[in-house]
Amino acid sequence: MFSLLDIKLVYEFFDITRTFMLLILSKKSKILSLLEKFPEQFSPRVIQKEILSEIEEKIKSGYKKIILCAPTGVGKSLVGATISRYFDSSFTITASKHLQDQYIKDIPFLKPVKGKQNFSCLKMMESEKVENTRRAMRWGLTCDKGQCQEKINRDGKETIEICKFKPTIKQVEEHTQDAESCHYYLQKYEALVAKHSLWNYHAFFQIMKFNRKLFENYLDRKVSVFDEAHKIEDQIMQFIGFDIFNIQIQECNLDSDRYVFSDLDSMIQLTDDIAYSYAKKIKDIKESDTYQNNPDYELITRLERRYDRAAQAKIDILSDKENFVVNDPLRDLNGNIRTISIKPVDVSKFANSFFDTDYQIFMSATIDKRSFCENMGLDEEHVAFVDSPKSPFPIGNRQIELLNIRRLSYGSTKEDELEVIKTIDRILDEHSNERGLILTSSIPRCQKIQRYLSSKNTRRIRICHSINKDGKTQDEVISEHALDPTGVLLSSSLWEGVDLKDDLSRFQIIAKVPYPNYKEKRIKAKMEKFPSWYTSQTLTKLLQGFGRSIRSETDWAKTYVLDTAANNVFFKAQRMIPRAYYDVLGLETL
Repeated sequence: MFSLLDIKLVYEFFDITRTFMLLILSKKSKILSLLEKFPEQFSPRVIQKEILSEIEEKIKSGYKKIILCAPTGVGKSLVGATISRYFDSSFTITASKHLQDQYIKDIPFLKPVKGKQNFSCLKMMESEKVENTRRAMRWGLTCDKGQCQEKINRDGKETIEICKFKPTIKQVEEHTQDAESCHYYLQKYEALVAKHSLWNYHAFFQIMKFNRKLFENYLDRKVSVFDEAHKIEDQIMQFIGFDIFNIQIQECNLDSDRYVFSDLDSMIQLTDDIAYSYAKKIKDIKESDTYQNNPDYELITRLERRYDRAAQAKIDILSDKENFVVNDPLRDLNGNIRTISIKPVDVSKFANSFFDTDYQIFMSATIDKRSFCENMGLDEEHVAFVDSPKSPFPIGNRQIELLNIRRLSYGSTKEDELEVIKTIDRILDEHSNERGLILTSSIPRCQKIQRYLSSKNTRRIRICHSINKDGKTQDEVISEHALDPTGVLLSSSLWEGVDLKDDLSRFQIIAKVPYPNYKEKRIKAKMEKFPSWYTSQTLTKLLQGFGRSIRSETDWAKTYVLDTAANNVFFKAQRMIPRAYYDVLGLETL
């Protein structure tokens, strides 16, 4: 039998144990608080606290994949950085160089990986006797043009010689690299050995698809934060399938009349013939007396890369042949073929290989959970969705007017198009002393708008694409625009990825709803397999366009939508529209 003293001692023991456990749990919960991992140099805003609280709740509920839909201005990069610190090791991936630069500025613990074109090649600088890196960059002596490894003939034997400036990842990890080491590889290897790193999609997918084995000891991270996640499909498409250029057909001395450019089997044969031709060229060159006496290793390297790309494309296509389609060839003004594209309809098979950290966070201002999960092959039930309910920007600063002028489509009449252009002219007159932006769906529509505007407004127009008149880049055209107090950019490509903040644009005109080209075979096949995809893509691009000219809480611009088809998009996509757009679109009761 227990005495009263024994029972009292037992109760005291349990009470002490309970207190001790509560203390441990309290400390543990404190450690696991997302908000406490917010970057110290910033103070979290109310909207960021709300988002982080909801994400923390999803994580503690067991979700390992979370989609965050939050508008421009919320500070998604700081939310992503907080999640990275919470898990103690991470990849952060983004699509735009501009956003990557913003991350580098605000979040120094993320070690960035930038492309070779951003670094001067020390080997070429030595060869050209250039000592100043800025001068080297101006002269185009960049790492993307240098040879990191070369084949040389030594004592009658062909060997590979690695650039003397290239360090090994082990040297970087142990801090034993030379003081004069390649800047590109230094930053890349520093990112790989660090706990937290920042990548663009191309570099990240490249290493995960082609160099995983080489760097497997450095790819173990707890979480991947994918910013601008609505672009993931487009980024994956760059690595799957094959783009056949006319110059390749000519270089391989192939007769284009032998192939049917609308037939997949014929294009697989063409891909195989290209690979075979490059392999034969490499063999013939290496066996030639000219090569033996004066080897051209740069030529061989280029041909080997083209062979590898064609050979790998054939393997990918044959592994899932029913999933690939051949788009109609792109032709030049003379009707000659420029490119033929062989692309997959469903990318989910390839997407999963990039989502292999324990946790993934997908962030975007414009993303629909159902369509995204279907497209990426994710189980909706296992994916949490956080939809920020409001924009941090005042509604008066981001007004949208749906003018419903005419419906523009392939069947539109000339009268319809001229009525839209007449309205553009009137809006330009109303904003005669301000800079602005006009967005439409194609280059021919840009040219037609410019042709039919009044002469005084035509003089204000700068057509801006990735490649422009006189070879100017997009950034160069925008720089010229910034110097013109009444300049107006006209484009079919500036729907996203460009920030026209403050006085760079005080008004923007959506002339034509940016539907994907349903006449393209892949898009048509995609619509049949994923019915909601077409609407989702159109909505995403349209909403992205709305945000080009309003970039901060104090910024403002007015948006005019002229194409009546916008109403049809909003009706079909009403369940896909992010909540932050309900107020400006009058959908508060949805």
